[in-house]
Amino acid sequence: MLLTNARIATMTAPQGYGMIDDGAIVIDGARIVWVGPQADLPAEHTAQDATDLGGRLVTPALIDCHTHLVFGGNRAGEFEQRLEGVSYEQIARSGGGIVSTVRATRDATPEALLHAALTRVDAMIAEGVSTIEVKSGYGLDRESELKMLRVARQVAEVRPVTVRTTYLGAHAVPPEYAGDADAYIVQVCIPTLHAAHAEGLVDAVDGFCEGIAFDTAQITRVFDAARALGLPVKLHAEQLSNIGGTQLAARYGALSADHVEYANAADAEAMGQAGSVAVLLPGAFYTLHETQMPPVAAFRTAGVPMAVATDCNPGSSPLASPLLALNMACTLFRLTPAEALAGLTRNAARALGLTDQGRIAPDMRADLAVWDVSEPAELAYRIGFNPLHSRIFGGTL
Repeated sequence: MLLTNARIATMTAPQGYGMIDDGAIVIDGARIVWVGPQADLPAEHTAQDATDLGGRLVTPALIDCHTHLVFGGNRAGEFEQRLEGVSYEQIARSGGGIVSTVRATRDATPEALLHAALTRVDAMIAEGVSTIEVKSGYGLDRESELKMLRVARQVAEVRPVTVRTTYLGAHAVPPEYAGDADAYIVQVCIPTLHAAHAEGLVDAVDGFCEGIAFDTAQITRVFDAARALGLPVKLHAEQLSNIGGTQLAARYGALSADHVEYANAADAEAMGQAGSVAVLLPGAFYTLHETQMPPVAAFRTAGVPMAVATDCNPGSSPLASPLLALNMACTLFRLTPAEALAGLTRNAARALGLTDQGRIAPDMRADLAVWDVSEPAELAYRIGFNPLHSRIFGGTL
């Protein structure tokens, strides 16, 4: 495949978009083999039938590196409660929140979970997404967690999208272990991780390190189990308070620390030294009416890559639009449009441990998005508008 007459945001530059005007891209199979100004196109590629993109913008396909796409039910009632002044933490402590979704997810059949997940997946594909991370964490028992991970794997079998699965057994304490989080970690969470790994269902391991979930000692046990299995880790950290989750993630060389609104400059420095990505989730910040912004300036100073994701979930971020997440990252967190787009491409790939996605360069996967815009900043600028012209997944239009 030869694509010509394109404005290409390669996302290969450390800063900015890495723009190529009047550019061309040569694809062989599922890989990019050449990219550059059309005037420099090698002679061996000029004989190919070209697809003229009419000056449209081409970017790497978008990557949503933090989602909870597989779940049962919804939490619209809690949305109403929050509007009436009840906090997310109060709802969780009264039996709502994650635990209410656990009940609905346990009761749902795999077929029902897949059907519901695909409605959200299709919305993301329609906005140029090629890769989605999907977490477990709404089952909180062996069979339900395995059910979620199997459904997540099945998504990639029935849709043209790459799915990376993350085991999030340490998401919340289920009702049957209320008041005994340590027992849950030892008796359910870690044994289920071993079972999921044996079945080939796990690409990474996550946890929720927060006052309403698990402390650093409990997460350490989970991370040690992940390390013994050779699995990378990531962590929901410093979303509602600072209890040391980011520092813990950095000590384990985590792929990412996510949310991180209450992280500080020392946390940013630790992440920079560890090479961990800060995954910013403006949908949850918006939905929960939070006011504590993540330390973006500290991340810049410490050289921490910043990714952006939807955090699509039924409670704190019922957001299935990566394009809206782009706008929110700029408007709420003051990222530049270039930083936000890097956050949904190059840095999102890094947050998933993927080295062949998120940039337009030779040897990268040919996952591309073609947009009916002339400037990449338009992708973050518009609200409620989808300018996707076409998507190329693994070299297939």
